[in-house]
Amino acid sequence: MTSHLPSVTTTATPRRRTVVLAAAATAALAPLALGSTAAHAADAAPAFLHGVASGDPLPDGVLLWTRVTPTPEAVPGSGAGPATQVTWEVAGDKAFSQIVARGAVTASAATDHTVKVDVRGLRPQTSYWYRFTAGATVSPAGRTRTTAGRDVTTAGVRFGVVSCANWESGYFSAYRHLAARTDLDAILHLGDYIYEYQSGGYPEAKYVVRAHEPKHEIVSLADYRTRHGKYKTDGDLQALHAAHPVVAIWDDHEFADDAWSDGAGNHTPGAEGEWAARAAAAKQAYFEWMPVRASIAGTVYRRLRFGTLADLHLLDLRSFRSQQVKVGSGSVDDPERTLTGRAQLDWLKAGLAESDATWKLVGTSVMISPVALGSLPAHLLQPLAKLLGLPQGGIAANVDQWDGYTDDRKELLGHLKDRNVRNTVFLTGDIHMAWANEVPVNMATYPGSGTAATEFVVTSVTSDNLDDMLHVPADTASLVAESAVKSANWHVKWLDMDAHGYGVLDVTAERSQMDYYVVSDKRRQDASAAWARSYRTLNGTHKVERADRPVH
Repeated sequence: MTSHLPSVTTTATPRRRTVVLAAAATAALAPLALGSTAAHAADAAPAFLHGVASGDPLPDGVLLWTRVTPTPEAVPGSGAGPATQVTWEVAGDKAFSQIVARGAVTASAATDHTVKVDVRGLRPQTSYWYRFTAGATVSPAGRTRTTAGRDVTTAGVRFGVVSCANWESGYFSAYRHLAARTDLDAILHLGDYIYEYQSGGYPEAKYVVRAHEPKHEIVSLADYRTRHGKYKTDGDLQALHAAHPVVAIWDDHEFADDAWSDGAGNHTPGAEGEWAARAAAAKQAYFEWMPVRASIAGTVYRRLRFGTLADLHLLDLRSFRSQQVKVGSGSVDDPERTLTGRAQLDWLKAGLAESDATWKLVGTSVMISPVALGSLPAHLLQPLAKLLGLPQGGIAANVDQWDGYTDDRKELLGHLKDRNVRNTVFLTGDIHMAWANEVPVNMATYPGSGTAATEFVVTSVTSDNLDDMLHVPADTASLVAESAVKSANWHVKWLDMDAHGYGVLDVTAERSQMDYYVVSDKRRQDASAAWARSYRTLNGTHKVERADRPVH
């Protein structure tokens, strides 16, 4: 998988150099003689049905994305439709009277008619507007923003934080509420942007709020493209992408449930083909449809910087991991097993130790804090164990998360302590609950062992939580489970097992604060949102404390 494409000639304002890399995840688009094909596309009135997006902002640039539908039959995953020229513009104002960069690329079926443009030569810490044109059709306009220069001191940076958005489980109103905010620098999506299940597979058919496409479990490249395309027809998701640049990593459901380097819990070799082919198809569709730069080894682990205030280290915890252990076989402590892979762990350790930023933020798709369940009634143990990735027999080892790969965690946390790395904050999704944790150096001797970092976990946008799984009202069964977990895990300062929503992370030199927001009803498209709780880590403390109000 190639991560870059040849440069395309563009025009830009004087005194500014704009470099454009036109996208496809797997192959460069050679110049095409459009001829009668272009005329056919123009006659068919091209359309922008999937919105616009930007992502991975830099001090001098940002990645722009759209998908053109050149003809009615050129639906996502179809392989149909002519090659079509798409022009793009970046402006310093919403009216597009101050164009600062423009260019043209060709979209074809080879990349599912998606377009990605890596624009450079922009000004740091500046808002821009962008749009695309195909024939006489102009796309909706999007707003994006570049980051502060590497050595620039900035007062603060603010992220919307989300994860786990299952189409069939509800509506994406959390995205709508984040889109309406004008104070965010970027959106951090921590994985499970799409789900791979067949319709009615998760949740059960009788609880499905709206049906996705295709109806079967997605396995092929056409399947993954179709599912991504369906998601990007959602109005709230389109609004989110149009309002803010998105920084995203993947988790398992962009591939299949409980994915690891050579397979997945939700993959049957033979009946569903070889895992390598399925994973390659999922990655290709992901890079085609997401405003994400393919990074090291064609994955999503990479690093972004926000002035001197924060380095953001983004992890890929699916491509290199060993298979999850099963009850009665293997060991979570086996040093031969890995969650990160050797190269990624070394990259992370070096980046954290060498960072001169005030805050070291780590985007991780699965929770790093250890969890023991303690004493729970049987009817609560099974669904909670499923959410946490624990063996349902009650063994306190979180086999799909860092609890199932303790040697990697021990090495990383030991490194933070030994190198005196300050102000590390893990930002996590995956388990459909909200948590505020201190990360113990050694859980067995906490709090005496001290803490190496803190962790803020955001709940799901729609994916089922504990009360959803039990089909009971909110704040019923969850209150019992929350009390039991906190009593057995002193480092867990807060958790909410039955809300859906999003987080807003506000970072200043003095503290990093996560504000947790919940939506009123994921099954209602017009759901409201309300602030629930706030927790923060003060500079130099590695501790979590409650804040009495949100930052905005």
